[in-house]
Amino acid sequence: MCGGAGAEPVGMIDADVKAVLERQRYKIVGRHSAVKLCTWTKKSIMGRGNCYKQQFYGVESHRCLQMTPSVSWCTQKCIFCWRNVEQTLGSSLPDYDEPGEIIDGALRAQRNLLTGYGGVLEKVDEKKYEESQEPNMAAVSLAGEPTVYPAIGALLAEFKKRRFTTFLVTNGTLPERLTNLETMPTQLYLSMDAPDEGTYRKVCNPLKKENWNKIQETIQLFPSLETRKAVRITAVKGLNMFSPDKYAKMIDTAEPDYVEVKAYMYVGGSRMRLTLENMPSFPDVWEFAEGISKNTGYPIKDHKRDSRVILLSRR
Repeated sequence: MCGGAGAEPVGMIDADVKAVLERQRYKIVGRHSAVKLCTWTKKSIMGRGNCYKQQFYGVESHRCLQMTPSVSWCTQKCIFCWRNVEQTLGSSLPDYDEPGEIIDGALRAQRNLLTGYGGVLEKVDEKKYEESQEPNMAAVSLAGEPTVYPAIGALLAEFKKRRFTTFLVTNGTLPERLTNLETMPTQLYLSMDAPDEGTYRKVCNPLKKENWNKIQETIQLFPSLETRKAVRITAVKGLNMFSPDKYAKMIDTAEPDYVEVKAYMYVGGSRMRLTLENMPSFPDVWEFAEGISKNTGYPIKDHKRDSRVILLSRR
């Protein structure tokens, strides 16, 4: 699917967008993908704690590759996104890089981003640093909507071939991509960031008017997808932390294994659109999660206070 030799590739990140992403410490991979070191990957290497995904699901923070195959392409411009959503380049990729090329480039980018830690081994866990050079977990999320990438199934298959665990996060606006996945991720996340269409339009700024209906299609589809599944709610104080009964109705339809209720964090591009007051405290998130738990019957299983996240489990 690559463009011909000498041709201007469709979907290339323009210079201005690339410059902003690089200032935000993204490493661009190929024509439309990117890698960024997760804060928890760095903290883990320095012996300063681990990501909530390690606590909840057992993945190792220092071996996690945080990447996206569509860094500036999305079907929404969510008000809470850490990306500069004003620089969204579209909601589709008419041409694209091959999965193997993306993964090879992502691994090179990750090692490059980790280079600085190699010179301060007295401050890092040397064993973890060495292991971080060979990641075994891919968080296919980071920025943009990963299912915009037409070969998302093949990308997951290539990661699986290389013995990676994969966590795929989708906003649910492209249910047909999920239906046609030839390889499922280890865990599939569905973002559920509004209890109703009006709130969705205010919070997620959809690029297509049919997005809400597409999300409802994905919710209906979710139970049939044969992998471990989670619903993730990004809780934004003053914007979407209400009507737990409406969230519960969608969760009951989706039948995920887990529900994560996580606080919006005042970082990145979102600081141009929201204020610090929109970042809920841990007690705020707990109270909201309790409301969802009571309405779904999913008990609270775990939590991580410093990440302001609550885990609800079906079992």
